[in-house]
Amino acid sequence: MILERALITVKPGQAEAFKAAFVKARPHIEGSKGCRKVEMRPGIENPDDFLLLVWWDTLEDHTVGFRESAAFAEWRAILGPLFAAPPAVVHHEEPL
Repeated sequence: MILERALITVKPGQAEAFKAAFVKARPHIEGSKGCRKVEMRPGIENPDDFLLLVWWDTLEDHTVGFRESAAFAEWRAILGPLFAAPPAVVHHEEPL
């Protein structure tokens, strides 16, 4: 299993709007092939920062299956307008 970590910063003052938008966007990622679990965690020190954690069966389930899908386009259309900058996304292997 692969863990995707995305650091998301939203436009100043848009944290509550982002939280509401995530509720609408969440089903688009959760319903994707290979998606096992999704967590979005708001920042404590900076309320405009969010940490997205997604557990995928394979890297390709995220990078190809989801990112090249209509579900990703919908996800991005809902959340993207609130981003201050593109999310910083990295992937991690199984725990040691």
